[in-house]
Amino acid sequence: MSESKNESPTFLQKLQAKWKLKSLKQVLLVLLVFALTGFTILFIKKPIFDLLGVSMDRGGFWKTVLYLLLVLPLYQLVLLFWGFVLGQFDFFWEKEKQFFRRIFGRKKKE
Repeated sequence: MSESKNESPTFLQKLQAKWKLKSLKQVLLVLLVFALTGFTILFIKKPIFDLLGVSMDRGGFWKTVLYLLLVLPLYQLVLLFWGFVLGQFDFFWEKEKQFFRRIFGRKKKE
């Protein structure tokens, strides 16, 4: 299917170009990894907080700190897990390295 000059790229095509992916199938797999990771964290967050004795009923400073210290790193690991399961580990491994470079202010080795 060729694209005419008057048609603008679709949302998925824009993601494919932005993420430098080889196919639209790979874009869909990456989006599926993000969705599965979000659902996984949604389901395991409450048991983790329950295990630590933290109530999910109301917010608070310490709950936010605990969330940042536990759930966000866990999200990164689950993202790599699902990326591996769906054959997109290399993509997510590069994204993880970029993420940590931004946090710690390191430049990419060239």
